[in-house]
Amino acid sequence: MGRAFEYRKASKLKRWGTMAKTFTKIGKQITMCVKESGPDPSSNSRLRVLIQNAKAANMPKDNVERAIKKATSKDTADYKEVVYEGYGPFGTAFMVETATDNTTRTVANVRSYFNKYGGSLGTSGCVDYMFEHKCNFKVVMKEGVDLEELELELIDFGVQEIFEDEGFIMIYGDFEGFGPIQKYLEDNGFEIENAEFERIPQDTKELTAEQMVEIDKLLAKFEEDDDVTNVFNNIK
Repeated sequence: MGRAFEYRKASKLKRWGTMAKTFTKIGKQITMCVKESGPDPSSNSRLRVLIQNAKAANMPKDNVERAIKKATSKDTADYKEVVYEGYGPFGTAFMVETATDNTTRTVANVRSYFNKYGGSLGTSGCVDYMFEHKCNFKVVMKEGVDLEELELELIDFGVQEIFEDEGFIMIYGDFEGFGPIQKYLEDNGFEIENAEFERIPQDTKELTAEQMVEIDKLLAKFEEDDDVTNVFNNIK
């Protein structure tokens, strides 16, 4: 097993702690997806995955339908995905993913969070090279599946790592392989529990418990911001 497995097991990444935050995040993703590729899940493969993600997060069906309907309204704001890069305290690296209808507001907020806790907002590319952008799928284990054979089947689609985790098959692949991997899984009767994108650090930095207290304060500020959808860092 490789770095994706080890990182998943040892990660200290802050996970969104409230269902409200999770629902807001998925709702924005659905809105952007529908605006880009339409409201019909049968012809919008990304929307199918987001609906499944919403189900796995126990997001009410009414919320999902409302997000889809809202996206088709001309009055709905256009959200833009913007990724900010910066340095946290103690020499840590951060990638902050946002979905915003006001980039001026969002960049000001992100900069203020970094500044308040001893970090700084960086320029595009300043820490991106430290991370690998991956797609990952959490798939319900099927009886009789041989993971080594499945990995060989998927290697041509950019899959780099497959392992079992608590009754699910975890699949990590290249960012660009998301669509082909999804199609293979759907065509071969695999049930996708969840699918998303992740930034995995190539090297991690170990901090003390005292230092992590300051990191958690910074993460809490990001978590409170409705424009922020994901935060990745290189902390072990």
